[in-house]
Order: sequence, then structure tokens, then C-alpha cells
Amino acid sequence: MRTLRFHHTGDPLDVLRLEEAEPPRPAPGQVRVAVEVCTINPADLSLCRGLYPGDLPRGVGLEVAGTVDAIGEDVTGVRLGDAVFGPAPFTGPTAGASGHAVLDVWFPRPPALEPAAAAALPMAVETAQRGLDLLGITADTTLLVSGGGTTTGFAAVQLARRSGARVITTAGLTHTEALRATGAEVTPYGEGMADRVRELAGGPVDVVLDVSPPDDATIPELLRTVTDPRHILTISNLAAARESGARDAFTEGPLAHRYEVIGECARLAAEGRFGIPVARVIPLAGWREAIELSQSQRPGGKLVLRIGPA
Repeated sequence: MRTLRFHHTGDPLDVLRLEEAEPPRPAPGQVRVAVEVCTINPADLSLCRGLYPGDLPRGVGLEVAGTVDAIGEDVTGVRLGDAVFGPAPFTGPTAGASGHAVLDVWFPRPPALEPAAAAALPMAVETAQRGLDLLGITADTTLLVSGGGTTTGFAAVQLARRSGARVITTAGLTHTEALRATGAEVTPYGEGMADRVRELAGGPVDVVLDVSPPDDATIPELLRTVTDPRHILTISNLAAARESGARDAFTEGPLAHRYEVIGECARLAAEGRFGIPVARVIPLAGWREAIELSQSQRPGGKLVLRIGPA
């Protein structure tokens, strides 16, 4: 099968190779899928650069959608040919950007949900829900989502609105109308953001979830929207958060995975009531373009590689 992977760490464009490999075999508790699509995320770039070191080679592509073509021992509730999606393990010699991938966790893909839209869900939904859990969001919360136009931000806005929270979010023009359609209040990021947020909120917000691309100016501006640095939780501006007394999601927890939320979001997405924007669907052979767009930090939505038949 074709697979996209790296044999040594470094810049993704330098170390990734599209090559042939043996298809993986499902271990007990796993299924194997014939991959239709996978996503490319910043986490893939970090793996290439040495995050979570382990045996090499390693694959990339951490979310997939496809059809089950092999089932490991002790697996129930799924059949060959079922359409599924889920997060792909990244510790083996191949991952989701491959003709076949194994899954430890998977969800049925509703027939009305396109493969790319399904594959866009797991990481954004899981990361957003864990952030909201850490912040203790309730229907009485006024939440600022910094970076609502990112995929995790888009998920966080929708999940928080479904909990009844009041949501203010920063975003560019690309996603402003879609975010407003969820019931969120949207303001531009950049200079004067804190003043605009406080004006919308009528004062400081209760808590902030920061999922914006890394930027030295973000945390100092967000500090002006709250009464206590601990009311800010970031997944991206880690060093600045730690220096200022804000919280970061990577040193908190652990919290249990909220996988059930992903399945529920898939059902809602199939009904047109939830979604993560997909920026591009690119053939596997064009993987370099996907990596370059991901490195831009503002790709405009999920970047999807098409592996199998259209």
C-alpha cells in the first residue's frame, strides 16, 4: 500500500516520503479500514519534528474515514464493509495517510455525512470538549473563544453554545457568518480585541479558551478580558501562558477522553446541525501542498488528503 511517513525527524517537507509499505494487521480490539480520506493537522508536523519519540519509521495522518476491511479479535458491534471514522494511532510504522489504517476507537459514519466531513471531527471535537470541561462551562458561563475560526475553535463555539453558554469569539471574515449562525457573538482579532470583547460582554468575561495560532501578542491581550489569569486556558500559546499565570491544557488533567461526544457530533453533522469547516481535499500525491498549507497556521479549515476512490 502507499503510505506517507518519515524515517528520521526534521522539517516535515524534508523528512516525509510517499512510499510502499505492508498493510497493518489489526490487533485484538482493533479494526482495519480501507482509508478513503485522512486529515493533516499541526500535530502531524510536530510528530515529524520529534514530538512523542519512538521507533521509526512513523506515519502521519491522525484522523481517517473509510470502510472496515479486517476485524481483530474481541471486536463486536462492527462488520466488514461498515463505513466508519476515527482517530488513527500514531505509534506504528504507518498511520492514517495510507491505503489501510488500524483504529483503536471508531464511530459509525452516518450515510448523509461525507467522509471528509467525518474525518474532520475527532481531534477538533475531542480537544475542544476537554478544554470546555477544564473550564467548567455551564449555561451561566460567558465564554470567550480566542481563535473561533480554527477547527478546534469552531468546535468549541458549537459545543459551548449547545451547553447554553454565552459565547463571544474572535475570528476573521472567512468564518464570521458561520460562527454567528451558531449564536456566537463575533469580533475581529488583532489590535483592540480586548476592548471590543469587554464592550460586548459588558465587562470581563468569565473564562477564555485560547485555541488561536501561536502569537506573542495573544495572551497579553486576553489578560485584559478577565479578572484573573487563571480564567484563561490555552492549547497553543503555552510559554506565554505559563509566564503570565494563565493555564495551559497540556499541564492540566488528566481528564477522561470524551469519545461519546464525537459520535454525537457526527449524528448532528449528518443533520446539518454541527460541522468543522474543510478547507481543501487534496489527492495523496499532492501531500506537499497540504503540508505547506498546514505550516501557514491559517489554512482556513481542515486539510484532507484523499487516499481511496472518490
